Amino acid sequence: MPTRPYRFFDLVMALFVTVLIVSNIASSAKIVDWGVSLFGVRLAFDAGTILFPVSYIFGDILTEVYGYRRSRRVIWAGFACLALSAFILWLVRILPGDPEWERYAGQRAYEAILGGMSTGGIVLASLLGYWSGEFANSFTLAQMKILTHGRYLWSRTIGSTLVGELVDTGVFVTVASLFGVFPWSLFTTLVLTNYLFKVGVEAVMTPVTYLVVGALKRLEQEDYYDYDTDFNPFRLELGI
Repeated sequence: MPTRPYRFFDLVMALFVTVLIVSNIASSAKIVDWGVSLFGVRLAFDAGTILFPVSYIFGDILTEVYGYRRSRRVIWAGFACLALSAFILWLVRILPGDPEWERYAGQRAYEAILGGMSTGGIVLASLLGYWSGEFANSFTLAQMKILTHGRYLWSRTIGSTLVGELVDTGVFVTVASLFGVFPWSLFTTLVLTNYLFKVGVEAVMTPVTYLVVGALKRLEQEDYYDYDTDFNPFRLELGI
């Protein structure tokens, strides 16, 4: 695939990675409880759920406009940045604390708020959930774009999110629960509320997605179709 410059690709990638990292930190920091139930299941979810669906919207935009190959590079970039942020938070966690800081905050506060993002369970759950979910999302959207001949964008953005978020949420909560990050008593609640909320955000944001996709296609003069794409997630190509 020939190399060509894009005006906004780097900006979209930067926003994608920022949303990804911030949402994962928020997931470690707090569990939100709306105080209501759905079909007898309490609607409680990790705080990152509020922001994380936006990363899937960016993923849809990247694949829809620039194609799966470029989206694959962004997914791997996000994976590397998320791993790096977890390593830095782990390094900060093991460094000795200043006595004054220990008095007004302390190691226990750090462990309670950011410990999850800097320990094996939540990091592994986040990385595996993100990686599998984003690739499932991007692959589904690219295939649906070919099948629909580029029509019915709403069906691709929502359809790919239904698949990607199901994979992401299922993997994330399962691995996190296995490592004791979340109690198994919250498993059904977290999976159901996370999934419904994330898909709901995607559906509500569909008009915004339409506007952004339309603007980028016009400004970039690009509307890529992955007819001959190798969808192997481990194949990275330089110069695209």
